[in-house]
Order: sequence, then C-alpha cells, then structure tokens
Amino acid sequence: MQCPYCRQGETKVIDSRLSQAFVIRRRRECLSCERRFTTYEKIEESPLKVIKKDGSRVPFDRTKIRSGLEKACYKRPISEETIERIICDIEADLYEQFDREVPSRQIGEMVMEALREIDQVAFVRFASVYREFKDIADFEEVLEPILRSGR
Repeated sequence: MQCPYCRQGETKVIDSRLSQAFVIRRRRECLSCERRFTTYEKIEESPLKVIKKDGSRVPFDRTKIRSGLEKACYKRPISEETIERIICDIEADLYEQFDREVPSRQIGEMVMEALREIDQVAFVRFASVYREFKDIADFEEVLEPILRSGR
C-alpha cells in the first residue's frame, strides 16, 4: 500500500474492522513518514455497467457520484462522512437491485433522493444540473413540493 503523503510503499496495518457489508476499514501507518491514513478494502464484484442517456454503456464509477455530490454540497454543512455514506448506500443499493446494467437516470434519482433528505440547497443544485434546467419554471417544479411540505 502506497502512502498518500510521501508515496513510499511500506505501511503497517494498525487496526482493521468491518465497516459495512463486504467492506473492511483499515487504519494504516506509513513506516517512512509515520503519518496515518485509512483505506477501505472490498470484494470485487461483477462489474456493473451504466446505460447513459445516449444508450452507450460505461463501467460504474463511484467517483462520478462523489464528484456530483461534492459540487452540490460545496459550502454546505455536509461532512465528508455523510457524502461517503451516501455513496456507499447508493452503491450497495445498485448492486442489490441490478445484476449487470443500471440506467444512469436511476443513479441520478437515488442521489437526488438522498440529497432531498439531507440538504435542500444541495438537492436543488444537483437537480438543476442533473435535470438540465432551462428556465425558472424548471426550478419552480422542483421547489414546489419542498415549499408545500414546509421543510
């Protein structure tokens, strides 16, 4: 395991624990710079393909979900742990619900649902990009249910 700080290859495992189904959280220490970091080890499953809007298929990439979430949550009071939990929950749901292929729209809807529960501003930010809002009417359509519920 390469140290993310000094790039040396020798580390030792300080602590290991199961963090969720089939994922092991390992706390490591670099033998060179002595800094500590966390890694996650998981079983490699059959690769899930994402069906894009244009019909093309690409391998599932959880970093794309992270990128979208980080942009939506920029300068919002949402912790890195919360973002990671959302990603892990969505990934677990996808592997549970789909065998080989999942429509990209399904992933976007799952992200929007998670954000709706956590932060309304992040939800609207994500929805505006994901649903490609063209004008104020598109915003009103998404905001109306939120305003009606009084949340």
